[in-house]
Amino acid sequence: MKLARGDFPEGFLFGAATSSYQIEGHAFGGAGRTHWDDFAATPGNVVRAENGARACEHYHRWAEDLDLMAAANFDAYRFSLSWARILPEGRGTANPEGLDFYDRLVDGICARGLKPMAQLYHWELPSALADRGGWRNRDIAGWFADFAERIMARIGDRVWAVAPINEPWCVAWLSHFLGLHAPGLRDIRAAARAMHHVLLAHGTAVGALRAAGIGNIGGVFNFEYAAPADASAGAGAAADLYDAIYNRWFVSAVFNGAYPEPALKGLEPHLPAGWQDDFATIGAPLDWVGANYYTRKLIAPDTGPWPALREVPGPLPKTDMGWEIFPEGLGHFLVRLARDHSGPLPIYVTENGMASAGQGGDPAQDPERTAYLEAHLEEVRRAIAAGVPVAGYVVWSLLDNYEWAAGYDKRFGLVHVDFETMERRPKASYRALARALSRP
Repeated sequence: MKLARGDFPEGFLFGAATSSYQIEGHAFGGAGRTHWDDFAATPGNVVRAENGARACEHYHRWAEDLDLMAAANFDAYRFSLSWARILPEGRGTANPEGLDFYDRLVDGICARGLKPMAQLYHWELPSALADRGGWRNRDIAGWFADFAERIMARIGDRVWAVAPINEPWCVAWLSHFLGLHAPGLRDIRAAARAMHHVLLAHGTAVGALRAAGIGNIGGVFNFEYAAPADASAGAGAAADLYDAIYNRWFVSAVFNGAYPEPALKGLEPHLPAGWQDDFATIGAPLDWVGANYYTRKLIAPDTGPWPALREVPGPLPKTDMGWEIFPEGLGHFLVRLARDHSGPLPIYVTENGMASAGQGGDPAQDPERTAYLEAHLEEVRRAIAAGVPVAGYVVWSLLDNYEWAAGYDKRFGLVHVDFETMERRPKASYRALARALSRP
């Protein structure tokens, strides 16, 4: 890797990220059932019907994993908190083992000189709340704020930064309209309500945390570059609509107090009554904003009901997820995010990475991942030079893990995990980053 720590401003933060259900082992420590357990148990939803029961056994091996973080010369560890591990029924009585686990984890992060970046929700909704309608139910905003208050009362004194909901597009649209993630619905009314309620829950939690004295609160949003599949007006309009649903709906609500018109045109008939009155809550002030970015999509118009668009395969090199490698998209969103939405707030790239099986039959030989990360870091550097207040970059992911509907087939980790023995083996990309991030 040609880039190094010294190529970025003093104090620029480098980190790696994981998420609870993907690594911890949900069968351990008294965690409650989640809608991902239910989704995976339904035939056809997940490769080999795999779930996160064992995952990477991080619940037992967290100290080893934090040692890997420290040895890579990272500054921060972005981790998520399992709602069902802390409150097995989503509400009511807390699980002491879950609280104790996160207590130990945060202490371990701090003991290694890393900054703890806590993500309150990374998709593992307790099944008991899914039974009550989950993200379709407005009451979830209160349930989520209560969960946020209870866990941060335990660890908030040591957490450096906190964000409520990871990638709201995935929580709402991918899961309630496209049906590709739990709860696996294909229902526009459910999707519209989830898209609003996830934002209401975000803002309600921010307010509750502020009232509890918690600071350095951010919001984490995912972005995907939408390019027209051809030069036609129809493709341009389809790409703009895709962009409005995926990229603008959530940040426009939080920072601009409105939903983008192209998306609202199709979703407004399905939104809950009184949705216009919630923007004061949704727009609770933040201290920073996180941007997750992986790829671009080529979009074409399609027949059928709204939104009447489709993805078209693109010509660029692809990751093992079939996602085009398009670093320029990250630079585009960093500029646009600051210009159109977040202004002077610090921006962190909170996820960026690629799935790769490695080369020559050895998953630890992954020069393509090193090249991917360096190309995207170069876009970060260009954005900083253009005046964008980018303050940090977090790699997804520290470990190979449970990749949701793809089961254990897709490997995003800097560290290879043997899912039979649970042996950890740093990859070439890990070692390249460790050298790049070393201090004189």
